[in-house]
Order: sequence, then C-alpha cells, then structure tokens
Amino acid sequence: MESATSEVKTDSVTERLQELTREMIGLLGEDVDREGLLKTPGRVAASLKYLTKGYNQSAKKVLNEAVFEENYDEMVVVKDIELFSLCEHHLLPFYGKAHVAYIPNGKILGLSKIPRLVDIFAKRLQVQERLTSQIADCLMKELNPRGVGVVIEALHLCMTMRGVEKKDAYTITSSMLGSFRHVDRVRGEFLSLIGHCHR
Repeated sequence: MESATSEVKTDSVTERLQELTREMIGLLGEDVDREGLLKTPGRVAASLKYLTKGYNQSAKKVLNEAVFEENYDEMVVVKDIELFSLCEHHLLPFYGKAHVAYIPNGKILGLSKIPRLVDIFAKRLQVQERLTSQIADCLMKELNPRGVGVVIEALHLCMTMRGVEKKDAYTITSSMLGSFRHVDRVRGEFLSLIGHCHR
C-alpha cells in the first residue's frame, strides 16, 4: 500500500514539473508545441528528479551498511571524486572534484561509500560551502573518527555562463574537523596528498 501511494505521489510530482516546464517555455517566448520541444517537459522533469534524488536517500543508512571494526589508525584518503550538483541560487550546475579523508578510531568505512556519500549530498539544491560541511559532519557523526578533512574544488556555471562570465574561476572550499583542524601535521599531510590546486 505504501509503495502504491509513493508511486501516485511520484507521478503527480512528475506531472506538475512537466506542466511548470511547459509554462516556463511559453513564458520565454517559445512555441511549446514546436516539434523539438514536445518532449522537453518530460525530459526536464526526469532530469530534475534525478539531479535532486539525494533528498530521498539516507546518508546514515548508506554508511551504517559498511562500517567495520578495524585496528587501523592512519589516514584514509579518497581523492578526485567527481561531483555534479545544482546551485540553489540559479538552478545551474556546478561540478568538480571532492577529496575526502579521515583517520579511523577503531572503525573503517567501505571505500565505495565515500563517493556514495558525496553523491547523496551533491544531488540536492546546494551551495558548495554547505555541501563541503555536510560531507564532513556526516562522516564525523557516523564514524566518530579522530578527524575528517574534505576539500571540494568546482566550477560554477552561474559564474561562467552569466554574471561575471569567468570561465576558469575555480571555487575551493574545505572543512577540517578533529585532528585535521587542530594538528598542523595532519592537515598538511592531507593537503599534500591531494594537492590543493585543480589539475
């Protein structure tokens, strides 16, 4: 019963998104019945639902499925994690790479879950600063490690396609928690391992 209700809700959301897209196309001065635009509302609705699917995913659940007891206390780094997100100010994409590290405190995380975690938070309406903090805070809360470091470097189409129109202006944000914030050596090792300039 719950599944059927969820499907009805999903269908109604999809239909409404299509209606709004069709109306927007008309407001922009286009012929909504032109052949090339007939299927656009459906495509836009599907695209928006995919790009914001992180709202329907639980980071806690994903992480808890892959936490293992392990006596390892050196830095774990997963770098160059591709990410795509939508800027909440203009609904234009920003994209780049995330670098995530933590120092275990008796527990390690299945490595594939770190990119999954990045995706869950990236596939929401975002600002890069919040995205960076959400990833770090979630790892800190669920793993209770000695520290967490997250660096994101991204290009924002709201800066390259409109506004200031600066096509090579990368934005770099970081969140350092625990030993990554308080111990210079740890922070330095992390930044050295990932390199702190985009390639």
